[in-house]
Parts: sequence; C-alpha cells; structure tokens
Amino acid sequence: MKPTNMTPALERIVDSLSECLTPQTARRILCLKADRILQGRVDYLASRFAEGTITREEQVEYGQCVSYGTFVAILKSKSGQILAKSK
Repeated sequence: MKPTNMTPALERIVDSLSECLTPQTARRILCLKADRILQGRVDYLASRFAEGTITREEQVEYGQCVSYGTFVAILKSKSGQILAKSK
C-alpha cells in the first residue's frame, strides 16, 4: 500500500529506488535508524515544537528532519514489500 500523501515526484523517486533493491539491500535499509546524537537533536526539536518555544531556524531544521524521516519510512516500507515478495 502506498502512502496517499506522496507527491507525484516523490512517488516516482521512491518507485525508481525500489526497483534497485535486492532482498539483501532491503534488509539493510530496514535496519537503518538515527544515531544517538541525531535522535537526541530531533527529540529536542520536537519538544521545543510541542512547547511552542521553537525558533524559526529550529523550525526549518525540524521540518527537514521530519521530511527526511518520512522519506526513510517510505523507503523502509518499499523494502518490506521487496522482502515479502522474495519469500
């Protein structure tokens, strides 16, 4: 199932990338996660956002983190589909 909020450009990019995935690379993608420092920064920005104390610069940074995280989540979803088909 594909996310309904993907733009046509993002959908085309993800579909093209997923064609390059082998079961081995799909497994590696499914294991991806932010390192401790990056996760700490995202958590900090999220808490500032929730409190309403985030600066404009932090808001831009947080928005980028959310966008990148969404892209990785979509790629992980495609990776899961690749693995399911390979069984």
